[in-house]
Order: sequence, then C-alpha cells, then structure tokens
Amino acid sequence: MGPIKDLARVFDRVADAYDAGRPGYPDELYRALSEVSGVELDGATTVDVGAGTGIMTRALRSRGSHVIAIDPGAEMLARLVSRSESGPPAVAAVLADGNTLPLADGVADLVTYAQSWHWLDPVASIAEARRVLRPEGAIVGCWNFNHAAQADWLAAYEARLAEAVPTYYGPAVEQWSVPPIASSFEVIEERWIPWTRLVGIEHFLLDLRSHSYMAALSPESADELVDRQRVELREEFPEGMLPVPMRVYLAVGR
Repeated sequence: MGPIKDLARVFDRVADAYDAGRPGYPDELYRALSEVSGVELDGATTVDVGAGTGIMTRALRSRGSHVIAIDPGAEMLARLVSRSESGPPAVAAVLADGNTLPLADGVADLVTYAQSWHWLDPVASIAEARRVLRPEGAIVGCWNFNHAAQADWLAAYEARLAEAVPTYYGPAVEQWSVPPIASSFEVIEERWIPWTRLVGIEHFLLDLRSHSYMAALSPESADELVDRQRVELREEFPEGMLPVPMRVYLAVGR
C-alpha cells in the first residue's frame, strides 16, 4: 500500500471526529482568497484537493462555486457526499490522489488545498494543479492553526500533546513552521488572518481526535490523553466554553 493510500486509511479511521470536530474558516479567508487571486468564487470551477469531509467544499459551494472534491479516503468522501446532496451548484466527489488528478487540462479557475497540501508530493502536486488550471487561474493553500502564543491555557494544552504523543507536530515543537507551499509556485501574496473560535470542550476534543497523530495511537492511549485534556480544560473553563485564538495562513500563487 502506497503512502497516499496509507494516509487515506489513517484519516478514514477518524472520519467521524473530523467531520464533527474540525473548525471551518472565517469569512475573511474567502474574501481574501477572491481578492488576492482575482477569481470571483460565484461561478468559478474549483478543484478542492484533499477535500476530506468537505469543510472547504461546502463553503465554496455556498458562495456559488462549482466544486470538484478530490480525496483518497472513501469514508471521508462518503461524509462529504452525504452533506452535499441537495441544492445547486453541484459537487463532484472523486476518489483520487492529489498528485495525479484525474481531470482534463485547463478545466479549473482555482485549485485549493485546505489543510492538505503538506501530505502531497510538493513537486508533482503543483505540476498537476498547473495542468488543470486555466491561464488566469490560481493555486490556493490555507491552514487553520491554534494560535498558542495568544493564550497561556492553549500553550499548555499544546505542550501536553507534545509531551504525550510521539508523532505530534504543532506549535509546541520548536521546529514547527507553516507548510512551504509558497516556495513551490509563483506567489501572488501570503496572509495571516486572525480569528477566534468559540467552542465547547467536547467539540474541541473531537477536533483533537481527528488529527493523524492521534489516529496513530492505540484507542486506549488516545482515550487516556483526551480524558487528561478534558480534566485540565474543565478546570480552566468550568462553564465549558473555550475562546480559542486561531489564525489562518493563506498563500495564493500562479
């Protein structure tokens, strides 16, 4: 089994948590995406690579885009399809690898990688994006991050993850950085977009369970870690709601 199929199997194991727990993106991201790329989302054809359960797909569709959702995970795509069955414009869900897009040349106005490009081959994926884009099209990479430096409780939460999870990679790791997508194409612009996510503790912990480093743990170890985080978070926020400082990294290029 190749690396992409292995990855699909990992995320398929946490598809329910991913669908229920992962945050969406602030409205400002979509305004910035359109402004920087010069592509109006309403009426655009967008290839959403690594679409997962459809967080970005649904947001693009609600803004009038015709979306082709690409993902290697059958369980992830099943959830995307089940939540995208009604209303125009249509969504095409394709079980495929973002390194080899099963699409004709020049069919798209945008190719988006929402929380996904870092799993792909940095050269092959961008070559494929260029191939399927129209001449005035754009490539978009974006990632939602906890902004741990803005809150002591969030920094402590990330530090507990780094201590407990061997494969953790995030703000508590000194060498952590944004995925280097901007070095892979001709950059139009990069932006950081701050926002705050108000979320219940249990919803926040579902998000935790959706990460690949959690899927790599045994179920017992994952449960133990989630329980520990729950205790700490309830002590800090007895009312059960978390104001989570976030920031989105956006890179747009040709």
